[in-house]
Amino acid sequence: MEPVLVLLCLSLARAAAAAVGRGVARPAEGVILPLRVQQVAIPPPPPRAPANKVQFRRNVSLTVPVSVGTPPQNVTMVLDTGSELSWLLCNGSSVPPPFFNASASSTYRAVPCASPDCQWRGRDLPVWPSCAAPPSTNSCRVSLSYADASSADGLLAADTFAFPGAAPPVPAVLLFGCIASYYSSSTTTGNATNNSSSDAAATGLLGMNRGSLSFVTQTGTRRFAYCIAPGDAPGLLVLGGDAAPSPPLNYTPLISISLPLPYFDRAAYSVQLEGIRVGRALLPIPRSALAPDHTGAGQTMLDSGTQFTFLLADAYAALKREFAAQAHALLAPLDEPGFAFQGAFDACFRATEAGVAAASRTLPEVGLVLRGAEVAVAGEKLLYMVPGERRGEDGAEAVWCLTFGSSEMAAMSAYVIGHHHQQDVWVEYDLQNGRVGFAPARCDLAATQRLLGAGP
Repeated sequence: MEPVLVLLCLSLARAAAAAVGRGVARPAEGVILPLRVQQVAIPPPPPRAPANKVQFRRNVSLTVPVSVGTPPQNVTMVLDTGSELSWLLCNGSSVPPPFFNASASSTYRAVPCASPDCQWRGRDLPVWPSCAAPPSTNSCRVSLSYADASSADGLLAADTFAFPGAAPPVPAVLLFGCIASYYSSSTTTGNATNNSSSDAAATGLLGMNRGSLSFVTQTGTRRFAYCIAPGDAPGLLVLGGDAAPSPPLNYTPLISISLPLPYFDRAAYSVQLEGIRVGRALLPIPRSALAPDHTGAGQTMLDSGTQFTFLLADAYAALKREFAAQAHALLAPLDEPGFAFQGAFDACFRATEAGVAAASRTLPEVGLVLRGAEVAVAGEKLLYMVPGERRGEDGAEAVWCLTFGSSEMAAMSAYVIGHHHQQDVWVEYDLQNGRVGFAPARCDLAATQRLLGAGP
């Protein structure tokens, strides 16, 4: 069964930008965009690091409409704070539409092999660019690998990027991957993908991490924020700006390690997880289990490209035990050994929709305690109804799983806080001061007020 993806589609409300550097635009007053929840399917973007990225984690994505090229072509890109190089599916024999037609853009250029962008900046990628094939083009080629053996190949390129309707519409010239060959794990031939038409509903990915080739770094964006509303209500995304209103925030510092370690993603938005609570009970997790070890395994990352939250073994086992103990009078355990939704979520229950709606008001809150801040998960955000799984007489009961998964079962070596647990939270990435801020918010109201020019 193909995964159902929920897109938070962003359309531009207002923008102000000033050109900086060599044709790169930097938001001056901030770009404010509304978010709305829709269902669609997209191809999984490539991982930033094999140890910390798997295909199924892309089941829910934030997307933004972007105009690329001259004349501008409207494309849809996944907004991913966990990835670096932005990429687009380009016109090619093995890429289904929608795609970016590079040959129709007068400002498009493929990066030559001799360019410093290929020889030096390209070395920031997990797999260095190649100039070996085909040699006649003399272009810098990029290869992107998937955890499920899927892959994407194309050229390192540059073109203008802008948000549709921006005023003034100052474009940024960005390096990106122009992907011509996309191979899925469902491929049955060597020359073409074998995906359903819905697999390519998004055109690419907008890399938002701290790497040198990310959208954030290339545009000089020093602050951005989002507020994700649950359900069908609109939320918003704010890019740049020094005076964007926001609720009072609790900040946690971004963690950096200068020494290269095999399992530590230095470009990620890494924070310090200091504990996990269920209700008022602080879980008995060794502090050493919440910090990176000598290999870098064990960091805690904020990743907008991930739907739910993943915990390493000690923390996950403790959370399952305590949550089940506190919720036993409200939820009946599934009691099916071996059942694991998407291979990583095995804290599951059976209940009617009405039963879960009633129980969600009294289920224990789960708090991810960070240094100086906390991400609290409560109510309906705690459980996910597994599609197509029914139990009981006439299928009266649905299967529900706790929205915290096992990192090890997902072949990851990190804690990852997904965007589902950031709903109704104002999240600000303050790169200037090396910190991330959190505040509870009614994101639907925040979107309405800010898009109409009202105060916070």
